[in-house]
Amino acid sequence: MSESFPLVMTFAATDPSGGAGLQADLLTISSMGCHPLSVVTAVTVQDTSGVDDVLPIEPEWVVDQARAMLEDVPVAAFKIGLLGSVENIAAIAEVLADYPDIPLVFDPVLSSGRGDELVNDDMLDAMRELLIPQTTIITPNSIEARRLALDEDNEEDDPTLEECAKRILGLGCEYVLITGTHEQTAKVVNTLYSERGVVSSDSWARLPGIYHGSGCTLASAIAALLAQGVDVPDAVKEAQEYTWQTLNAGFRPGMGQHIPDRLFWARGEEDEQQPERPN
Repeated sequence: MSESFPLVMTFAATDPSGGAGLQADLLTISSMGCHPLSVVTAVTVQDTSGVDDVLPIEPEWVVDQARAMLEDVPVAAFKIGLLGSVENIAAIAEVLADYPDIPLVFDPVLSSGRGDELVNDDMLDAMRELLIPQTTIITPNSIEARRLALDEDNEEDDPTLEECAKRILGLGCEYVLITGTHEQTAKVVNTLYSERGVVSSDSWARLPGIYHGSGCTLASAIAALLAQGVDVPDAVKEAQEYTWQTLNAGFRPGMGQHIPDRLFWARGEEDEQQPERPN
């Protein structure tokens, strides 16, 4: 029997558009040279514009999906996205606790690109208490980072992104990558933090248009690289370049947002525009 590719298990919700969620994870992980294993956490009604409804899967079904595969094959990395309910967060945290040596990438999907709310306060608390302490690297955008780090008892609390990173790291994860796509800056600046402070700060040309699934793409690419033994700082740099290229080659299939082309490299055409190298 030939040796298989590294296996990456993703916990995520379906997205009928293929732009984000489970479908985005599967495409990205495959494109990055790994084999994806999928655990469905919720079924969504959405298109390229936004999310209309979310139906969480029963937590027992989520656990059974994961346990069945974990008892059968060796998983090299985990990636988690939209989880659907407090019960699912608790159930997945319990599963992951049995595999502390496997890297975990957490993309905290708190709302859709249109602004549809996808988590409530109880789910946020469960993420902070149960998932983030087990996480190798969490990849919030700046809006998500502020929400995760906000002191809800202090109405005047307005932390900087660096302070947000410190607070999130204080919950127990090893690295925080805060992406700058939602900041009003000329370039997109993504900053990786650890308990030692800033590990790296990478600048990328800001592309026109609004993209559906860029965060899923980045987190899944990091997971695939970690599964192949790449260390976190190098995985973050390589995953950013891959993600930028998918966005640069993105397309707009409907009336809403653009979708990243995770298979841009397989189209058989030279892409003349290259990403600006990180500083």
